[in-house]
Amino acid sequence: MTLPWRGPANPPIEVDKLPLFRGFRPLKQWRYLGVYGPQAQMCVGIARIGGAYQAFWAVHNRVTGDFRDRAALWPIVDFDSKSARFDGVDVTYERAGDSIEVVSLHGQHPIWTKKTPVHVTGTIDGLDIDSHGLVDESAGHHARVTQWQWSAGCGTSDTGAAVTWNLVDGVHDSPMNSERTIWVDGVPQEVEPVEFARDLTQVDKLNFHAEAERARHDRMILIDSKYRQPFGTFTGSLAGVTLRDGYGVMEEHDVRWSGRFAATRPVLGCPPRREPTRRHCRRRSHWRTTSPSGR
Repeated sequence: MTLPWRGPANPPIEVDKLPLFRGFRPLKQWRYLGVYGPQAQMCVGIARIGGAYQAFWAVHNRVTGDFRDRAALWPIVDFDSKSARFDGVDVTYERAGDSIEVVSLHGQHPIWTKKTPVHVTGTIDGLDIDSHGLVDESAGHHARVTQWQWSAGCGTSDTGAAVTWNLVDGVHDSPMNSERTIWVDGVPQEVEPVEFARDLTQVDKLNFHAEAERARHDRMILIDSKYRQPFGTFTGSLAGVTLRDGYGVMEEHDVRWSGRFAATRPVLGCPPRREPTRRHCRRRSHWRTTSPSGR
């Protein structure tokens, strides 16, 4: 098997048959749906690490400026390959372009991802949604120290084409056969390596203006995970495509897994603890938000 590998389907590993553990490395797998549009942006996901489970969601209502979220170690979402339903959200989605799949080495073991542009309809916080988004499905036995920067978003080009992008530095980021992709009217094209600004205000020639931020620092028995995912708007260009408008997320993730896992011991050993941010927008909330205008 020659890695990295990239293609539309039929990866060189059997993703459904990956073992729960490789030595002390637990299997990490997740499905994530991001919806990025002018009225509302949201994400929903289910992650599994070894035998443990976590579900999460976040919603940014760009009409009212409200931002809310929830995460739990038990099912709080109804999320499958066609729909997502949770508190105030009821959406369905269908493929809006060709998927890409990538298999890369991370540490000593292969990891897999599949990215699919989607068309999303339904309601978010009472708003009728007809928007675009991205589904991220990933699995593998990642290295003990895993760090990445990532961006995903949707918009319209200056010629009126529908644009979706997926950019990364840290995983699946080889010069060729990477997961970096731009879809123009559903047709994927691999993007050359990109550089993220340390403050997440820019990636390649895309400029990012944050409007709301989802941030967590979970210290658990066997995992220390620090995570930021601001939602906002994009301007600029990518791979020669100039945006007329763009919506989406930037992300940085730094996670350290314990060097020793036992298959009989839960991976997530205690509830997550959220560290307070410096800025509070409303009582009992740790989410930092600004209005779409930046005020």
